[in-house]
Formats: sequence, structure tokens, C-alpha cells
Amino acid sequence: MNLSQVVVRPVDPAEEARFQELMQQHHYLGSLPKISNTIWYVATCNNDWLGLLSFSAAALKCGARDRWIGWGHRLQYDRLHLVANNSRFLILPHCHYKNLATKILSLCRRRIQGDWQNRFGFPLLMMETFVDPSRYVGTVYHAANWTLVGNTKGYQRTRNGY
Repeated sequence: MNLSQVVVRPVDPAEEARFQELMQQHHYLGSLPKISNTIWYVATCNNDWLGLLSFSAAALKCGARDRWIGWGHRLQYDRLHLVANNSRFLILPHCHYKNLATKILSLCRRRIQGDWQNRFGFPLLMMETFVDPSRYVGTVYHAANWTLVGNTKGYQRTRNGY
């Protein structure tokens, strides 16, 4: 695999069913719907699908992130739309090549700012993700120059809050 030939691009509307099907089949959390601000990406090489990513609106509350940024409570709510959450990242089972995941994350990071601005009308200040430490240690994110800002309490949003 020649990593210089890998391309990351937004998923076309006609490809969304395939994206969802592959995510459901191969990601341990399954697929997820497009809610609010979401962009789905596919990584390809010679038009072969290698990996899938989903970036969505940021988590409403994340103490480690909020402390790291230094936003007060009011600024947090005013600026939360400037943060995107890498809610899914999947390397397809037949595509395990050395450094591929890091390459895909890096390519996506280079283009998401423009895609987010064009699609939603405002810039991104940062991206976040959550790694399940019982399954992963976050090596590909570290290799792609993401910063570990701390652990979360593991709460998920419910209808009435957290």
C-alpha cells in the first residue's frame, strides 16, 4: 500500500447507505445517525474504501476538555459549536496496513476545517474524540498529534441531561 495515494473525502449522499452498513457491520459501537452537524468521511485508495470517519457536534459536557480549553461555563455553551467530535473511526477489516490509520486521521484533519466552514457556516477551533481504554490506548491519535487532555467520567447523554 502506497500511503501517498490515500485520499480522504466526504461521503456522497448516494454512498451514505454503504457507509452506514459498513459501520454497523464492523465498528464495535455500530452505526449512528446523522444528528445536528455531522460530516461522514471515507478514505480511499484507487477508489477502494479503506476507512470511515464520522465527525459530529461536540459532547455537551466534558470536564477534561472544558478545563483544558479554559472556557468558563457561559463561553462553553457559546462556543461548543466550534468543536467537532470524532464519533466514529473505522479501518475496514481487509485494510490493516502500517501507519494507515494515522495517515487517514492526518488527511482528515487537514481538510475538515474547510468542509465544516462550507457546510455549517462557522469554523472549527478543535476536534475531540473519546477512546475506550478497555479496548484501545489511543496510539493512532497520539501518532497523528492529537493531545490527551484527560479522562471522562463515562456518562452519556439521556433525555433529561447527564
